[in-house]
Amino acid sequence: MPIYQRTYSWERPDCQQLWNDIRRVACDEKTVAHFVGSIVYVEKGIFHVSSVTQLLVIDGQQRLTTISLLLTALGEALEEQSKEGHAEITRKKIFNYYLLNAEEHGDLRYKLLLTQSDKDTFIALLENGVEPFPFSARIKDNYLFFKEQIRHSGIDPITLYRGISKLIMVDISLDQDYDHPQLIFESLNSTGMELSQADLIRNYVLMGLDHEEQTKLYKNYWYPMEQRFLHAGGTKLFDRFMRDYLTMKQSTIPNIKKVYASFKTYHPSSFTTPINEIVADIYRFAGYFMSMAQQYERDLDLKHAFFDINTLKVDVAYPFLLEVYDDYSNKLLTKEDFLVILKIVESYVFRRIVCDIQSHGLNKVFATLATEIDKEHYLESVKVAFSQKTLSSRFPSNEEFRAAFMIKDMYHIRNRQYVFNRLENYKNKEPVDIEKCTIEHIMPQNKQLSAEWQRDLGPNWQGVQARYLHTIGNLTLTGYNSELSDRPFLMKRDIEGGFAYSPIRLNRSLSRLEKWDAAEIEKRASELAALAVEIWPIPQLPVRKT
Repeated sequence: MPIYQRTYSWERPDCQQLWNDIRRVACDEKTVAHFVGSIVYVEKGIFHVSSVTQLLVIDGQQRLTTISLLLTALGEALEEQSKEGHAEITRKKIFNYYLLNAEEHGDLRYKLLLTQSDKDTFIALLENGVEPFPFSARIKDNYLFFKEQIRHSGIDPITLYRGISKLIMVDISLDQDYDHPQLIFESLNSTGMELSQADLIRNYVLMGLDHEEQTKLYKNYWYPMEQRFLHAGGTKLFDRFMRDYLTMKQSTIPNIKKVYASFKTYHPSSFTTPINEIVADIYRFAGYFMSMAQQYERDLDLKHAFFDINTLKVDVAYPFLLEVYDDYSNKLLTKEDFLVILKIVESYVFRRIVCDIQSHGLNKVFATLATEIDKEHYLESVKVAFSQKTLSSRFPSNEEFRAAFMIKDMYHIRNRQYVFNRLENYKNKEPVDIEKCTIEHIMPQNKQLSAEWQRDLGPNWQGVQARYLHTIGNLTLTGYNSELSDRPFLMKRDIEGGFAYSPIRLNRSLSRLEKWDAAEIEKRASELAALAVEIWPIPQLPVRKT
């Protein structure tokens, strides 16, 4: 397999379907053939180092690998059967005919040479060798699946072999110089198991290079990137990064399913920048992306800032932040200024959420924001750019934000834990782990309030409950939610674990109150809104001297 091909990815249902087909044709004497697809390969431009012809497979690797795993498992079953005296078809015959070049050594010994950990794991199965580290779980699991199916099928291994021999594959040979393998590859992969956008980009980048350059770029850049994304979130995360990368480069946002097409627009075959520089650039920005998205950042201050950004789910800001991160790495701005910019982005997004400003155009704001920055006056120009946003792109003012914060349903807001964590732990040198707490309604949610609650809230108690129930003034944190429950306010205040004995800062003002009514809810909401304005500030532009 070419080094740029994706790793083996067939899952159990895919193998089950192939197994069902083989069982059916094996047991049906009337069926003489079963078509399982095509194999497309390139036969020119390969280094011929022996009489063994080497072919580069560009389509069909998943089927070819799976059938090879089945043949390996079948060979083991035949080995056990041969001990009982049956020798019509043996493990040695299957291995030498389908899997090994018995007289060769090194890589040429194997008829199918996979990539990376797939290669080492498959060779270990063929040679009964030690399992490599890291090993390919898919290769091993699907081999074991076929081994179990053969063992429990009730079908003689010789019969199964005859079933496999009925499989038909169309092989298509391409000429590297005349057949445009990349275009044929794209057409073929419009069907079958869908390749990720990152897979397609990798093949596009590497397919046209000579073997030595392919190996160098893949091992030094692309494979380490793939492994990072694989362990963090798989191909979907890699696709998302590539979309953000291209958005940053082009200031336009590609559809997540058309990232590959966008990449070909960004890097046409006539592009003058060498492909190795493009790959190195992608690799560098992938590092920034993982530092932000997966908490790989080593600097603790930046790591905490990225954590807040991600908790708020500010994914749309990544194209802008990738460029800012690169400028920070290149010392175009200080760490302190980078932190301020991260805080501005966080405040901008959160204020808009609280003020119910539609977010569908927010991705366009961040897609083009970097083009508005004067990097000679970096931080100041970022502040100016945000401050000049108007209408649906506006940065909500303190007055708009404060008013919305007081009446917003904070109980059902997205990421409410984020909100209460910031309120509770702002400038707190001994932060509280609010994951151990729950959100408490001071005035209970129960529509059948007790007589004590009705008395405190007044004759319009139902209207007060409907208006203020889920607002910030009526919400707090507690580790004693079930104990507090629907109890009257004074009991919530004074029982063990109640507000009067709580170490949580949000409960301090509650410990001094004698009752809880609309006036107290509004007063507390106003105090917390003032704190929110400080926590999520608006950019302060420098005053220019005249």
